[in-house]
Amino acid sequence: MDNSSSSSYTPPRVWSGIKDNGGRFASINRPTAGPTHDKELPVGRHPLQLYSLGTPNGVKVTVMLEELLAAGHTGAEYDAWLIRIQDGDQFGSGFVSVNPNSKIPALVDRSAPAPVRVFESGAILLYLAEKFGAFLPLDGPKRAECLSWLFWQMGSAPFLGGGFGHFYAYAPTKIEYAIDRYAMEVKRQLDVLDRRLAESPYLAGDEYTVADMAVWPWYGTLVRGQLYEAGEFLQVQAYTHVLRWTNQIAQRPAVQRGRMVNRTMGALSSQLHERHDAGDFDTKTQDKLAAPL
Repeated sequence: MDNSSSSSYTPPRVWSGIKDNGGRFASINRPTAGPTHDKELPVGRHPLQLYSLGTPNGVKVTVMLEELLAAGHTGAEYDAWLIRIQDGDQFGSGFVSVNPNSKIPALVDRSAPAPVRVFESGAILLYLAEKFGAFLPLDGPKRAECLSWLFWQMGSAPFLGGGFGHFYAYAPTKIEYAIDRYAMEVKRQLDVLDRRLAESPYLAGDEYTVADMAVWPWYGTLVRGQLYEAGEFLQVQAYTHVLRWTNQIAQRPAVQRGRMVNRTMGALSSQLHERHDAGDFDTKTQDKLAAPL
């Protein structure tokens, strides 16, 4: 690999801005926060309003919502609105008012007189688990184990997505040091998961919880070869316990539905850009909408 671009660079005394580097997300990266344009968010008829995209962080929440509905929690009905981050939707004034960090997913709970905003995917999972009393153990030690793995994911995924994923799949140049550094860390994380899942069916123990919902869209899809096309590079087949766990979760109908919501890639039949009713899975996937009358 060519290391010349990294080995010859000397940082200036004061960083002055991002040059046009051709990276996949260069057009939406900036060193400041706040809105770039006025745009109010749409509001549907359900108590919960989700503004998201079918990335791993977005999938965490749609899986949780579909699991709650499957478990009989009718109050978890939701509208899922598509936020196209490549178009800068996350910098609209309405979205920034819900999430000042301008990242998906963002949730507004309108079930009470005063709407409640929740941002950061882990916070949303925890909020919903506590609101509905589901997928979060009440027992002290089991709850601690669940929360530990939930926050493990929140702290670990930036190494996978922002580190390995960026330099392996998205960066305009391949930098050997960066790829090796993050590949080593991702493989260490996969080994952490594999060792845990060798002794327990799910991350928090015998029960499927928000910890699994948080980790699965990142590491589960990675070992299934559905993230960054890096399966062979990382030799993911070696993590047999993670594979057992991810395949088991992938068979859950609520997980299959959740992965479709706000999805804009893959087979058209797997893409439900917006979800406003349970029947939308049968009638409003992109293959149905694109079919001739």
